[in-house]
Amino acid sequence: MRAERNSIAGWIERVTASLDREDLYFGHGTDNPRDEAAWLVLHVVGATLDGTFADWGRAVDEVQQREIERLVEARCQARQPLAYLIGAAWFGGMEFEVTPDVLVPRSPIAELIEDGFRPWLDPRRVSRALDVCTGCGCIAISLARRLPHLGVDATDISEEALRVAARNVQRHGLQQRIRLLQSDLFQSVPACRYDLIVANPPYVPIDEATRLPAEYLSEPDLALVSGTDGLDATLRILRDAPDYLAEDGILVCEVGESEARLAQLLPRVPFVWLEFARGGSGVFLLDWEGLQAGRELVEEQIRQREDVA
Repeated sequence: MRAERNSIAGWIERVTASLDREDLYFGHGTDNPRDEAAWLVLHVVGATLDGTFADWGRAVDEVQQREIERLVEARCQARQPLAYLIGAAWFGGMEFEVTPDVLVPRSPIAELIEDGFRPWLDPRRVSRALDVCTGCGCIAISLARRLPHLGVDATDISEEALRVAARNVQRHGLQQRIRLLQSDLFQSVPACRYDLIVANPPYVPIDEATRLPAEYLSEPDLALVSGTDGLDATLRILRDAPDYLAEDGILVCEVGESEARLAQLLPRVPFVWLEFARGGSGVFLLDWEGLQAGRELVEEQIRQREDVA
């Protein structure tokens, strides 16, 4: 039996059809038009997005119908991620404010946070963490929520991104446990030894950035692009992380599609490439000894890049 035309289920069907007809890319919170349609409609009607909603036959009023139509038109015309159009995205089961000043949260690192970074760390013994390239603050906030005893420093080079992160920290009531720092990676981080460093730096090569779907082009270049091979920021993180990581700590870093390039560039660095039950790849783990073992190789790669520049 077909859903009633003006019910929530009916509107999801219609929005799905509209999105499916367009040349859209789904990768900023959803991976298909139906899930995005459900996200859009449920957002407009003020329904929960935690998977518990079941009132699909509820009627959508005229004001809500006009807002749905406006968002669908904007999504199809502007080719922006839906998260920017509604100003919100979900990560690790929590909602975050997002603007075009930050990436839309989508990292598989969320799964590691939910697991408390087991088996590589004992979450009961982790007291300080650093989130590098925090963007909207979703990783830092998720860490603080998952580990209630944890203090988190979160850095970003962008003042605009840090303003968004600050609003999210306040929204989740974590001002006493998360410190936001404007820093180009580790450059302005005070001397400290962290039990856990998490980094989601830019990792898209310059040439590839121009070929990305239009939705990605709505995101800040500063958070996406990193040199000719996408590895400039990652190499600096690998070089400097040993100075900030506790000797029994770990670095977790996302490099996405640059995984193969990084492994080929530094074949003797003992990267542990992580697997995820819910999909995702391009995330490596290194302990302090692994970082130290590869430091000279990393420094040599950075010197070569500086000489070319």
